[in-house]
Amino acid sequence: MTPDARLDYPATRRNRAPILSVLQRVLPSEGGLLVEIASGSGQHGAAMVGELPGWRWQPTDLDPDGLASIEAWRVHTANPNLLPALRLDVCAQPWPVSTANAVLCCNMIHISPWACTLGLFAGAASIVDPGGHVITYGPYAIDGVHTSQSNVAFDRRLRFQDPQWGVRNLEDVVDAAVGFELLELVAMPANNFMLVFRRA
Repeated sequence: MTPDARLDYPATRRNRAPILSVLQRVLPSEGGLLVEIASGSGQHGAAMVGELPGWRWQPTDLDPDGLASIEAWRVHTANPNLLPALRLDVCAQPWPVSTANAVLCCNMIHISPWACTLGLFAGAASIVDPGGHVITYGPYAIDGVHTSQSNVAFDRRLRFQDPQWGVRNLEDVVDAAVGFELLELVAMPANNFMLVFRRA
């Protein structure tokens, strides 16, 4: 627990270093604006913005508790490149950001209706410059097959919680990424992947 509005998720603390390693390798060294979709607690931006020189980090979320946590982490971090959070619904167009060099979305695709994945790529296509990136993180099935038994159980729990949720098929996500090409499928710890797309 933190003494203020900051939420502290152990899973986010565990995955931030592997995610940062991919971002440091993939994102252009000249920097730019990265928009994080469904920032949740805000821990990713707080931990990573100082490790990505030249990049400004724009966190977003829809949940009021998440937005409060993001703001608390921003104040705690005191890095001017970590921008105030924006309320953003991926399915509502236009987004409250007009242009960006990269979009990052971690752990949203499987914990939201499929319409949110479609909204993610539609919104990203409207703001990401040609050559820019969309990067997603989370579990995916490949050719309709889960990559681990733990993901089978996880998918079952998600669908029990909400029938519109679930571990998505990689090929379906790639098909949804209209206007983007998949550059990399990066295996990550705990049976997750990062998908690195580039704006055509």
